[in-house]
Amino acid sequence: MNKLLNTAFAYIILGLGSGLFYREFTKATDNLGTHSQLNTLHTHLLVLGMVVFLVVLALDAVFSLSGRRSFSVFYWTYNVGLVVTVAMQAVRGFLTLDGQDPATTSAAIPGIAGLGHMLLTVGLVALFVALRAGIKDRTARTEQAALAV
Repeated sequence: MNKLLNTAFAYIILGLGSGLFYREFTKATDNLGTHSQLNTLHTHLLVLGMVVFLVVLALDAVFSLSGRRSFSVFYWTYNVGLVVTVAMQAVRGFLTLDGQDPATTSAAIPGIAGLGHMLLTVGLVALFVALRAGIKDRTARTEQAALAV
């Protein structure tokens, strides 16, 4: 459970830092008021990173998820997918603020971002597999305890 708490903490640091960076970077480059993918980077890191891992931490405390193979698949694929996704979001944001059109700059940008989204999806499916097994185990333990009484 400490790993989940530390992961959530890392994402809050990244999320708050990216918000601060966006504000200072747009002021320094005279791009205030220009909307790009950078202005939502902090929200993605805070919600998809910190909030998700805090919710998973609570689920782990109730359903003992962290010892399962599917939970390890969730943890690593979700983290890699989130890092890839926000990295491509940052690249798109920098290109937009530089006056370029990210869609025409390189076809690799949306392709890699799509790969990040696919990894996020695989991670979330693995989380639900772990959650289903955790609920099943907890229900079985509850029924055994009720029969023992």
